[in-house]
Amino acid sequence: MDLKPYIRDVPDFPKPGILFRDISPLLADARAWQACVDGLAALIRPHKPELLAGIESRGFLVTAPLALALGCGFIMVRKRGKLPGRTLPHTYELEYGSDTIEIQDDAVRPGQRVVVLDDVLATGGTLAAAITLLRKAGADVRGAACIMELGFLEGRKRLDTAFDALVAY
Repeated sequence: MDLKPYIRDVPDFPKPGILFRDISPLLADARAWQACVDGLAALIRPHKPELLAGIESRGFLVTAPLALALGCGFIMVRKRGKLPGRTLPHTYELEYGSDTIEIQDDAVRPGQRVVVLDDVLATGGTLAAAITLLRKAGADVRGAACIMELGFLEGRKRLDTAFDALVAY
């Protein structure tokens, strides 16, 4: 199924000059959403993950149903201060400043096979940071996947693991 008709273009969001790719229509259509989940499952199944790591917040929407479909656990990669208990942080550089993401310090067992998911790969900074953080926790990061990739931003070049997307722009 072609998913592009279910991804809405929103010009000048969140600021002028940005063309935002909105997955809300995709999520609202049961048939398209099922095709998306099935397609992502087919992409990541060969990695034999034990855990799926979703990046805040739209990545959670992608990761939760995939974890159920594949019989995997699901962990959250969140911004600093959003997770209870002890956490493992990773600070990374953005185009204009820095940010910190975290996982709970007991979220991953050493050597556990993990695939990282988000809704979109843009510049690749957050996805690359999540991969680094998970490796710091001892994960065996087997790959990453997103619903869509904005290829013109060349985010794939920042990743040092297998990457797949269902839709490319």
